Amino acid sequence: MIAIIDYGVGNLGSVLNAFKYLGYDCVVTSNKEEILNADKVVLPGVGAFKDAMDAFREKGFVDVIHKVIENNKPILGICVGMQMLFEYSYEYGKHEGLGIFKGNIIKFDDSNYKVPQIGWNQIKVKNDNKLLKGLDGKYVYFVHSYHVDNSEYNISETEYANCIYPSAVNYKNIYATQFHPEKSGEVGLQILKNFGEL
Repeated sequence: MIAIIDYGVGNLGSVLNAFKYLGYDCVVTSNKEEILNADKVVLPGVGAFKDAMDAFREKGFVDVIHKVIENNKPILGICVGMQMLFEYSYEYGKHEGLGIFKGNIIKFDDSNYKVPQIGWNQIKVKNDNKLLKGLDGKYVYFVHSYHVDNSEYNISETEYANCIYPSAVNYKNIYATQFHPEKSGEVGLQILKNFGEL
């Protein structure tokens, strides 16, 4: 069973529908025991980083996510859910994340480009990994103004606003994408299928 964490932030319905379309047993839940007992866990997120982290902490999910990691269960962070896994975000001030990955979240700073980046862009897969297997050069859907500054766990890169940034990361059982697989058509469904098969 795949548990999608409901902490009041995120497009939960789209993620749920995508997994159900693929035939997976999947539930949106804020029940900590249900999350801990799941086979896999999804950490979604949309909107501002601080609001997402505040809601996540208020619901008491910080310890839960660490226990999931310790139990070696696959985790997939999506969009702000990916950003939350890093140390700090500089979106409207400096805000502390979960610190699971080293790195910070910074804004695209080229005024010649439209920010936020909204729409389809290419992923260049860097390292052999199960999540993005066979998807080098494919296009996926992004909606974001901020991005990871660097990551040693980068598994794909994307270029925007004269910046090449990590668009997906992986370390052991933790996977995350800056883009939205659930909005990325057949490519996105393949990514979610790959996650489901981990």
